[in-house]
Amino acid sequence: MQRSRVLTESDLKAKLRVIPNWPKKGVNFIDITTLLMEAGAFRAAVDSLTANFARKKIDSVVGIEARGFMLGAPVAYKLGVGFVPARKRGKLPFKKFSVEYTLEYGTEFVEMHRDGIQRGERVAIIDDLLATGGTAEATVRLVEKLGGKVAGLAFLVELDFLKGRKKLEKYDLFSLVHYAK
Repeated sequence: MQRSRVLTESDLKAKLRVIPNWPKKGVNFIDITTLLMEAGAFRAAVDSLTANFARKKIDSVVGIEARGFMLGAPVAYKLGVGFVPARKRGKLPFKKFSVEYTLEYGTEFVEMHRDGIQRGERVAIIDDLLATGGTAEATVRLVEKLGGKVAGLAFLVELDFLKGRKKLEKYDLFSLVHYAK
């Protein structure tokens, strides 16, 4: 297996595509697919996320739907642990727990299978982007509801100006790329 070259935050940021006014006017969408398409950048991002958890004795990785799956699954593989999807309501076929969270325009639910996390497991939570923190906070609550212990959260991108980190301040949080505005 090939090792990745260490890429700086600027290198990784240059691999992301910013799409202005999408999905609505005034919002700049950070598209990670351009980074994922480039093997070296994708490998470097996964290696950096994995390194963040290497000494934390992780038992499982939770990836938040949907782009968190693309990052969380390879991190779980590299750590030698299982991967557990946190999904939107109605997507999981087995017995599950749900947690409701608030969006600027309503509410949403995140769900996990009841047997996805075992009591006492140390869990890493991974997603592509931290914005307001609502989805990540709901996922933390869900992991804890299942008896897991959140060992940390990691994101490819953090939108610092939306202050999502504040909702998660009692947890170890790591982001590879930051946008101040």
